[in-house]
Amino acid sequence: MPLSRRALVSTLPAAALSAMALPLRARAAGHPATHGETAPGEASGAAHTRLIDNTVAVFAGTREMGARPEVRARLAAIAATARSRLTAMDRAGQGELFQGLALGTSDPNLITSFQYLYEIALATRTPEGGTPSGLPGDTGVRRRVIDGLTWLHEHFYGDQSKGYYGNWFTWEIGISTHVSKILALLADELAAYRPELAATYVASMDAYLRNGKAGDVDLDSRFHTGANLADITTNRILQGAVLGDDARIAKAIADQLTILATIDPYELRHGVTDGFYADGSFIQHASVAYTGSYGKGLLTRVVQTIKMLDGTGYTTDDRLVRVAQGWVVDGFAPLIFEGWLMEIVKGRGVSRPATGYADAAEVVEAVVGLSAHATGADATALKGYVSYLRQTSKAALDPSAFVSPVSIARYTDILADSSIPVRDLGPAERHVAFNAMDRTVHRRPGYAFALARSSSRISRYEYMSGENLMPWFQGDGAHHLYLSGQDQTQAFGIDYLTTVPPHRLAGVTAPVETRRTVPELYGTLWYDNPERGFTSSSEAQNTYVYFPRGTHPFSGGAALGAYGVVGLVQSDDVAYAAKQAGDIPDDFVVYRNADATKSWFLFDDEIVVLAAGVGDAAGRAVTTTLDTRIAAPSDTLALTGRLRGGAPWSGIGTAPLAWLRYANATRAASVGYVFLDGPPPTVTLDTVTRGRRAVRLANPDLPVTKQLFAVTVERSAGAPHTSMAYALVPNATERQLGAYARRPLAVLANTARLQAVAHRGLRITALNAFAPGTHRAGRLSVRGPGSVLLREARDGALAIAVSDPTTERDTVSVVVRGRRMRAVAADDGVRVGRVPGGTRIVVTTRHAYGRSFTATLR
Repeated sequence: MPLSRRALVSTLPAAALSAMALPLRARAAGHPATHGETAPGEASGAAHTRLIDNTVAVFAGTREMGARPEVRARLAAIAATARSRLTAMDRAGQGELFQGLALGTSDPNLITSFQYLYEIALATRTPEGGTPSGLPGDTGVRRRVIDGLTWLHEHFYGDQSKGYYGNWFTWEIGISTHVSKILALLADELAAYRPELAATYVASMDAYLRNGKAGDVDLDSRFHTGANLADITTNRILQGAVLGDDARIAKAIADQLTILATIDPYELRHGVTDGFYADGSFIQHASVAYTGSYGKGLLTRVVQTIKMLDGTGYTTDDRLVRVAQGWVVDGFAPLIFEGWLMEIVKGRGVSRPATGYADAAEVVEAVVGLSAHATGADATALKGYVSYLRQTSKAALDPSAFVSPVSIARYTDILADSSIPVRDLGPAERHVAFNAMDRTVHRRPGYAFALARSSSRISRYEYMSGENLMPWFQGDGAHHLYLSGQDQTQAFGIDYLTTVPPHRLAGVTAPVETRRTVPELYGTLWYDNPERGFTSSSEAQNTYVYFPRGTHPFSGGAALGAYGVVGLVQSDDVAYAAKQAGDIPDDFVVYRNADATKSWFLFDDEIVVLAAGVGDAAGRAVTTTLDTRIAAPSDTLALTGRLRGGAPWSGIGTAPLAWLRYANATRAASVGYVFLDGPPPTVTLDTVTRGRRAVRLANPDLPVTKQLFAVTVERSAGAPHTSMAYALVPNATERQLGAYARRPLAVLANTARLQAVAHRGLRITALNAFAPGTHRAGRLSVRGPGSVLLREARDGALAIAVSDPTTERDTVSVVVRGRRMRAVAADDGVRVGRVPGGTRIVVTTRHAYGRSFTATLR
C-alpha cells in the first residue's frame, strides 16, 4: 500500500517541510558560500538548465516521445492550435494582438492573448519530426511570440497603475502561468533576441502579487493557499530557472512544500484551512468541498513540479511523490466510480459542460506521471489503477487530451503491460466518510452513493463568476446514486443539473418558492456595495454570496468497516442569520431554508433514509425529493409498485405505496424505493427542456430535453411538520422489493431528537442522536448528540463505532444493554467499563473532527 499521507506529514513541523525542499547550496546571487556549500554558478547553472529542459519535456514532449505514433495526434493538435493563433495574429485590428480580442478594459481578453502566445511558443518547441507543421525550431515564429510579449507589456501590462482590473486571479496567477512557461520554452531565444525581457516580465509579475508580500508569496494571505499557492509557486520556480535565481527557486519550493502538510483544524498554519485533511477531504476557499476541481488542479501542479525538479538536486528524496500518492489513494480514488469523478466535490465547476469522465482523465494523467517517479509496489499500484479506470470507464479516455505528450506515451505503455495487476486502489465494498468536508461516499460492486452535506463548518454550495447560478440546496443532503455499468453522462452531469429544478434535487427538502440568481438580483456577477465591504472578491462577498456556510454544527456520522450512518440537521445559511441580526445591508436578498433533520443508514443492498421535523416554520409549501433521475426522451421507462394493502400499482400519481420500482429498459437500469413510514409519496414523470445557460452564463445555450422522474413527498402551505422513512434499493428487482414486506428493516425512532434503524439481516443497529439528554434505541443508549453503529457477529461479539458529528464534544458516552462485555480491541481514546445492566463505552472525541472510534467487545 502507498504510504498514508497522515503517517508521513502529520508529524512534520513547518521547519522540516522547508528543510526538505532543497540542498543547502541554494543561495541568492551575490551571497558567498559558506564552508561545504556550492558557490552560486558552480553547479546551479546545470540545475537551471535541467529544470528548463524538464519543463519543455513536460509540455512539448521529447524527441523520443515525438516518434511514437500515439503521440502524433497531440502534437498535431498543438500545431493546429498554433497555426490558428498565428492567423488570428495576422488579422488583428487596432488595439488587438489577436483578432477579436480587444485590449484595454477586458482582463479575459488580456489573459487569452497571453494564452495564445503560449500556444504558439509551445508548438515551436515540440520535437522536430513529430508533426509536419514546420513550426518546431522556427526562429521567426519564436520571435513573433517575443515581440508579442514585448508589445503587451508596453501597452497593457507593464504599467501596474493601469492593470489589476477585473479578477485578481488573472493578474496574480493566470497571466503569470502563461508568461512563465513562455519564458522557459523560449529561454535561449530570449537570451539571444531580447535578453532583458525575462527580467522585465518577472519584475512586473512580482508587482502584480498584490495579495502577497513584497512581490512574493504571503503564506498568511487567504489568496495564497491550496491550489492557488501551487500555481503561484510553480510559476516562480520557472521564473527562477530562467533568471538563474537560486533564491527564488528555493523560496518557491519551500512555499509549495507547505501544501503537503495535512490540515489540522485545531492547529492551523497561517490560518489556512485549504488543503487535504486526515480523512482524505480537500477544501479550497476556506469551506468548499473541492477535490474535483481545485484539488485536481493541485494534484496536477504538484506532479508537474515533481517532473520539473527531477534530477536538479533541488529536492533530495521522494516525499513529494509519496504525499501526492496518498492524496490519490485517500482523496481521489473513492470519488471516482467507473471512470467518473463525482459531482459532490466540484463546487461551482459542477455547472460546466465537461463530464465526470473528462475530469477523471486529468487525475489519470497525474497518476501516470506519479507512477514514473514512484518505485516498487507503489509504482505497480498506481499503474494498476490507471488500467483499472480504463477498463471500468464507460467512456474511452482519449490520451491525446493529456497536457503532456510524455504522459500519452507512458499511458500507452501502462495499458500494454500485461504483467501489471489491474485493480482499484480500494475495496469494491467501502464506506468513506469525508467528514472534514461534509461528504460521504458509499460503494458496492453494483453502485456508488454520494452524499453532499453542509454545516457551520462547510459551505452549502458555491456560486461565483456566473457559474452554478441556482445552487441553493446542493449541500442539503443532495445525493447522486450511480449505477454500475451505466454511461453516467445519461444520468448525471451538466444535463442533470440543467433539467432538474433546484428544489427537486435528489435527497433534498426545500421550500416551494421562486428564487432569483445573483445576476438577476443585482445586475452583476456579485453583490456590489463597497461601503459595506462587498466587492468582487472581498471576505463579505465570500461569506455571504459565493459560498455561505450553514448555521448548525451537526453533520457527519459513524463508520464501521464498509457500513455507515450519517446525520444532518438542515439549517439556514449565515447570510440569512446575518440579515436577521441586521449585520448586512437591507437590499441584500437572503432566503430562508425549510426544516428537516435527516439520517442515512448505509448498508449493502439499501440506503435507509429517515427524515423528521420536515416542514416550514414560515408556513410555505415544502417538497422532499426522495430521488430524481433523468433519461433520454427515447428511453423506455416503467414505473411499477405495490400499495400498502397489497394491490399492484403502476404509473404516476400520489398513493400509499409499499414499494416502487423505476426501470429504464433501454439502459438496463433500475432503482427501487421501499416506503417504511410517512405520508403517501407522489410519483411524477415529465419531459423537460431547458438550456444549459440556465445554470452557467458562459455555457452555450444548448437546449437539453430529458425525461424527468421524481418521487417526492409534498407538504402544502401551512401543513404541520411530519416525518418519513424510506429505503433506496439500487438495481432492485420486483421480487427483491416485495421481500421487504418481511420487515428486515425496522425503524426504532424517527424524531428530531433521535433517529435509529435496525437491519435484522446484517444484525446492525445504528442511530443518530441530535439533542442533549439520554437517547435509547434497541440495545443502545447515548448521552447527548452523537452517532453510533453496532454490529453483532454470529458468535456474539460486538463491533461498535462512535463519532461526534458536531465536532464540539469532548466525550461521547454509549451504553450497550445486556450482559457485560470486555474490550478485545479498541482505538486509542476508547474506554470500556461495566455498568449495571450493560457495558459503557466512553469515547474521547475532543479534537477528533468527526472521526469514528471503534471497539470490539466480547
